[in-house]
Amino acid sequence: MPFTSSRLAALAASLLLTAAVHAAESHTGELVGPSTISTGLQETSVALTPDGDTLYFMRSDFSESDNTIVVSQRRDGRWSAPEVAPFSGRWHDSEPTLSPDGQRLYFVSNRPPHAGGAPVTASMGGHSFAGTNLWYVARQADGRWGEPVHVDGALNDGAMIYNPSVAANGDIYFSAHRADSGAAYQIYVVHPRKDGYSAPERQELGEPARNRMDPAIDPRGRFLIYAGDEGDSLGRADLYIAFRQRDGRWGKPERLPGDVNSSALENAPSLGPHFGELYVASNRRDSVSFPKPSDDMASLQRRLHSPLNGSRNLWRFDIADVLRAHGIEH
Repeated sequence: MPFTSSRLAALAASLLLTAAVHAAESHTGELVGPSTISTGLQETSVALTPDGDTLYFMRSDFSESDNTIVVSQRRDGRWSAPEVAPFSGRWHDSEPTLSPDGQRLYFVSNRPPHAGGAPVTASMGGHSFAGTNLWYVARQADGRWGEPVHVDGALNDGAMIYNPSVAANGDIYFSAHRADSGAAYQIYVVHPRKDGYSAPERQELGEPARNRMDPAIDPRGRFLIYAGDEGDSLGRADLYIAFRQRDGRWGKPERLPGDVNSSALENAPSLGPHFGELYVASNRRDSVSFPKPSDDMASLQRRLHSPLNGSRNLWRFDIADVLRAHGIEH
C-alpha cells in the first residue's frame, strides 16, 4: 500500500511518541527533601507556590488517622524543617492544592461546616471514619492566609471528597464516592457559577467499575493525570494521563511511562510550576535481601525510620517529553 500523506503523518506521530516514551523511561525520580520533607512518616499531596519556593503537603501517621497540613520554605536550595500550616493542626486536614495564581489554597477536612457543629463523618462498608468536605483559604493583602471557608454546594454531598485540583478557569476536579460512582471512586468536576458551583459531573474515562482517584488537572484543561488501575497497573495503583480531544471528551487513559510508576503504590499526583514537573506520592522502598549486614540498634533504628521504609514519600518527575509527544509545548 502506498504511503499517503495521512499515513506518513500517522507514522511520524507514532515515531515521536515512541521516542518520547524511551526518553521518559530514562528519567529517574527525585526524592523531595530526604529526611526533611520525605521521612519515615506518611507524606503526600504536594501544593507548590508559583515561585516554587513554598511547599505545602500532608504529613500523617501510617494509618492516616492523624492528618495535618504542613509547610516548608526553600532557602539556599534546601527545604526548611516543616511547620504546621496556620490554618491546620486541629482537624483531620489533608490534600492541599493551590489555584494556578496562588491566591487560594483548597484542602479537605472533617472540621464542622458550621461553627459549633459536629465534625464531618462518613461510612462505607459498615465502617465509620473521618469524613471530608472541601474548604479553602484565600491570600490576604499582607500575604497571609485568611480564615478557612467552607465550599457550600452539592460537591460536598456524601462527605467523601478527596484531592481537589483547580484549573485556571475555576473548575474544580476531585475524586469522590457518590451515588453514581458505583463500587469504586470516580473523578468529578464542578464549574463556578454566580451562586456557587454546578452539580458535580462524573468524568468519562473508561469502564466505571475501575477505581479512579486523585486528579491533577492541567491549568488549561488540556490533560488530566490521576491514580488508578485501568487493568495494566504495575502496583496497587499507578498514574495515568488522559488528553482532551477536539470534541471536549477525554481520550483513552495511558499509563505514564518510565520511573513514574513502580510495583509500589503511586498516587496523589500534582503539577509543579515548571513545564512537565510532576509530584507524586509513592511508598516505594529500599530492597531488603537476606542475610542482611548485621544490625546494631543504632543502624536498625536508622533504617526503620528512614524515608524509604515503606511509608509514602514525595517524589518529583519530569514528564515534559510525554506532553510534547501530544503536541503540548508549554
